[in-house]
Amino acid sequence: MNPGKNESLFFDSHAHLEFDEFGDDISHVLQRAHDAGVKGIVTVGAGRGLKSAEEAVELSEKNAGLWAAVGLHPHEASQYSADIRDRLVELAQDPSTVAIGETGLDYYYNHSEPHEQKLAFREQITLSKDLGLPLIVHCRDAYRDTLQLLSGKGLEKNSGIIHCFSGDAQFAQKVIDLGLYISFSGTLTFKKADELRSIAASVPVNRILIETDCPYLAPVPKRGKFPNEPAWVVHTAEVLADVRGISVEEAGRITTENACSVYNVDLT
Repeated sequence: MNPGKNESLFFDSHAHLEFDEFGDDISHVLQRAHDAGVKGIVTVGAGRGLKSAEEAVELSEKNAGLWAAVGLHPHEASQYSADIRDRLVELAQDPSTVAIGETGLDYYYNHSEPHEQKLAFREQITLSKDLGLPLIVHCRDAYRDTLQLLSGKGLEKNSGIIHCFSGDAQFAQKVIDLGLYISFSGTLTFKKADELRSIAASVPVNRILIETDCPYLAPVPKRGKFPNEPAWVVHTAEVLADVRGISVEEAGRITTENACSVYNVDLT
């Protein structure tokens, strides 16, 4: 699809527009997204320390159609402290903040020790419940522990998102049973992602989201280009539409409605 003027509606449910890769080009990035039909974006303030959360809120305050999430990424879980928690609570009070995260577990890189990741994850699960905000969950090679912690905290229905889904069908079903949403990134378009596409074809229609996770994971046909950007979420929507046997417009509408629901935002 040519990302020129597009009458369809899309929502990038997980981006990192506060990262330095976008810098002074952010106005052009947002304009290209708008021209491609992407009318809603959540920029997830996690991944580069507390600075990410603060800058995500600042950026969202200045731009219509852009909202923030605030959290501490599992890579940085060793930094978690009472002071960071208090600052996240402050940032979560901003009207532009719609979620806590991304938080979770990453046993692939293990940049923080597993016990540190679990502690920070538990704390942010509690924070999301206390503040009444959905939780954005990062899970890589930590499926059993992720489910255990989410189940043990008794999350409410519609309480969060497994972003950049990478698990198997069994994990997907357990996530859905917990009432969470499943978000598919550009990995859905990758040549060897047949299992992921099979899962995307069967996820309940009211539980599907799409995202870029930009600046990473550019979708085919942009794969290998950096930085990825919200305008390219349309390519993920195209593949989702194909595997579900629906139009791209319908895939955009469904995932946009789901994003507005979980984040409690209104695009009108």
